[in-house]
Amino acid sequence: MTDSRTTHDTVGQPSAELAELKGRVEHFIHTRVIPREPVLDAGGPAAASALRELQALARAERLWALPLPAELGGGGLPFSAYAQLAEAEGASDHGPAALGSAPLLDVTMLARHAGSRVRETYLEPLVAGRIRTCYAMTEADAPGTDPFLTRTRADRETDGSRRITGRKWFTSGAATADLVTVLARTGAAPGDREGLSLVLVPTGSPGFRIVRELPVLGAAGQYEIELDGVVVPGDHLIGEEGGALAVAGERLALGRTLRSLRWLGQAQRAFDLMCERAATRSGSRGPLADHQLVQQHVFDALLALRSTRPLVHEAVALIAAGQDARTEVGLAKVAAARLLQQVTDSAIQVHGAAGLGPDTPLPALFRGGRTARILDGPDELHITSVARRTLRAYGPRPVTPG
Repeated sequence: MTDSRTTHDTVGQPSAELAELKGRVEHFIHTRVIPREPVLDAGGPAAASALRELQALARAERLWALPLPAELGGGGLPFSAYAQLAEAEGASDHGPAALGSAPLLDVTMLARHAGSRVRETYLEPLVAGRIRTCYAMTEADAPGTDPFLTRTRADRETDGSRRITGRKWFTSGAATADLVTVLARTGAAPGDREGLSLVLVPTGSPGFRIVRELPVLGAAGQYEIELDGVVVPGDHLIGEEGGALAVAGERLALGRTLRSLRWLGQAQRAFDLMCERAATRSGSRGPLADHQLVQQHVFDALLALRSTRPLVHEAVALIAAGQDARTEVGLAKVAAARLLQQVTDSAIQVHGAAGLGPDTPLPALFRGGRTARILDGPDELHITSVARRTLRAYGPRPVTPG
């Protein structure tokens, strides 16, 4: 169950229609996806089969790829409208994949910045769910927060193709991906601000390999990869040569906002579990709901939810309008990550020992909350960036002569 917040009007989508669609998404996540989480979390052939079944159901229920372009087989919802659904969809980590919206970042990036052959070859099967993509930015000695240290290279061959050499790690979903977008140097040297480009690499290419899996607090899905002289056509460059940071910045702003929306959904799920536990569990001293310290957990969690949600949707509105949203995205990302960790921690506390075991999703939600404070840039990066940007407005004003 979710709280009774009002669905806002959205450009091009009447609020009543959007509320109905959101209800259908919520129902699908809670009745179809969440019951299959143990199988999906375990990975392997059984998880792949379960995901295919869920995707078929999503198509049958007309919930497939709602934010992806209609001309490519998606639902065609504008981002401002999809943002009203993303929280419900993200209540489960598997929701976006089950409903076909997971490739939104890659579809958006390729549609805007890829050449015609790449768009014609990959976009339609990507929207249809026949192929998967991943994104490789960070290296062991070159964190994503400092891309100028990138050592992976994509050198031009005499025929115009690119030969890629290097290693990346914490590449989500690399083991099952058909394509990986790689941040690599096409010029300059590590430490220089110039010479960084994005290259689309088919994972079946000779020289591509999975080095190892990198469990995150015990959870699977992250990988270290190696590109040992992988050759791709020259037209697999995404955007202009040397223009990676502009494309990556656009992708990160959208990606951080999407994650924040999904973390809201997961925090709401933890909040609901906490309240249900408090309302139904009694001990020798009476119902948990009557305990003031439990009430404190509920109040603080509700305050955090109600305070964070407007921050996230402020970022959504600016991105949808094509405006500078760097400050709002930074605020939303930090607030949503903290929210998920705080609310899940309170829910575990109210559940007691049961909140630590395998019978609730709380351990996985808590792990997600802790991870969220590092994903897409650690809290410290966003705090510093937002503070510096804010303080510039209070600096000395230039003196006008005369």
